[in-house]
Amino acid sequence: MNNISKAVLVGCAVTIPTSLLQAKQEDKKKPVNVLMILVDDLKPNLGCYGDPVALSPNIDKLAESGVRFNNAYCNQAVSVASRYNLMTGLRSTTTGLYDFGREMRNVLPDAVTLSQYFMKAGYHAEAIGKVYHEGHGNVNDVASWSIPHHKDKLIEYIVPESTGGMLTREEAYFENTKMHFPDLPPNHELPRGAAWESPDVLDEAYADGRIARHTINRLRELKKQPDKPFFLAVGFVRPHLPFSVPKKYWDLYDPATLPMPQYEKDPEGAPKVATKRGGEIDQFEPIPAGKYVYEDTLTRKLIHGYYASMSYMDAQVGKVMDELKRLNMLDNLVIVFWGDHGWHLGDHGYWTKHTNFEEANHIPLIMVAPGVAKPNTSTEQLAETVDIYPTLTELAGLGKPEVPQGIDGLSMVPVLKNVNKKIRDHAYHAFPRGKYLGRAIRTERYRLVEWKNKDDASDVKFELYDYKLDPLETKNIAQEQPKVLEDLKKILAKHPEAKRL
Repeated sequence: MNNISKAVLVGCAVTIPTSLLQAKQEDKKKPVNVLMILVDDLKPNLGCYGDPVALSPNIDKLAESGVRFNNAYCNQAVSVASRYNLMTGLRSTTTGLYDFGREMRNVLPDAVTLSQYFMKAGYHAEAIGKVYHEGHGNVNDVASWSIPHHKDKLIEYIVPESTGGMLTREEAYFENTKMHFPDLPPNHELPRGAAWESPDVLDEAYADGRIARHTINRLRELKKQPDKPFFLAVGFVRPHLPFSVPKKYWDLYDPATLPMPQYEKDPEGAPKVATKRGGEIDQFEPIPAGKYVYEDTLTRKLIHGYYASMSYMDAQVGKVMDELKRLNMLDNLVIVFWGDHGWHLGDHGYWTKHTNFEEANHIPLIMVAPGVAKPNTSTEQLAETVDIYPTLTELAGLGKPEVPQGIDGLSMVPVLKNVNKKIRDHAYHAFPRGKYLGRAIRTERYRLVEWKNKDDASDVKFELYDYKLDPLETKNIAQEQPKVLEDLKKILAKHPEAKRL
């Protein structure tokens, strides 16, 4: 790695000091502030999670300042639902909000979102970048913020050849173009944009660089109001497709050293409804239509783009952390770093998310709570996205949230205080597929998935995977392990039947 590349990576690394969070009750000049860093499509391919290839020094440094959750899972592997899970504290199966095009307020008009809860306690709440999913017919929740949300692009190109000068179908989806220009052709008839580009440009040529800059500017303003606590949600968009990031981040990696998929088939014995072919990845060039296990050169290029995009995002996180240190704002700041869901990188022949398999649902989750969480520790406690809501309210001294919609999550504060403590024996998630809804529970060893046909109660299919013996999910063992299957079905039965709108 050359010196310039090293400087890109290490220039932003900081260590967060630890001080007593409890002092907030005695020192009114330093109320507890909250920073949520949300990252789109980020699986735990980070150095702090043991990835030997990933170059993520700033997130790794953040993890050294708090608790890393090794077994954290989203509640649904799609952005719109996952972010509703985060902000309402409810699982998709509770709300019935699984898909694009349905607004949370139309289903939960009286819900008090996570940021609203803080606003009611006197906080200033602000969103920068991607917090809620905007696009595909969904818009921001205005009631969640004290000031208008600061939006930036998600699908972005600066190389003319990437689009041919045309509006691409993914740009149209994410900009809700049909809502504003209904006479345009259907989105699926628009041209595909490039899956990647790598111009030699500055970081702020793309959205995440601008999001970091705006966050820094806002932190400087918030610093001027020390008696007004803040809840700041910052959403970075890479490594979401397209992998449009500056060339220097591509140059950090030798493509020949990148990990390739180890198993590119559907699991043996898996029901067809559980599998995935195509989808989001097909919206980009040069992905071959109708082919799902690609040539090694294309597979390696996509994996290279994912890692380059992750390192670009990591550098932006580092800039924000540097500024927090410079402003002396870390000692009373609770930080949550969260990926909205995982991502398939060619495993099973799948790409992106939208499944109930491990790679789509396992997420990075880091919590920094000075004086509560011991720095540089990790926990094997199974955690879910919905746990973030009650955890943050407790850390801020706001107690257990009593809200109209109820809360599905558990506060992880006991785990932050003692990383060996166990308060849950499984994580729960779901994904719909046509008439079927797949509800899943993940224990430390197994995952059970129940696929139930909404139109035929007798049509139920099961998947069972043993991650101790088969971490790559090569075989569904539901028929071979009836005792394990029945035990896990009893756990799943404790959850309410899923809501379908």
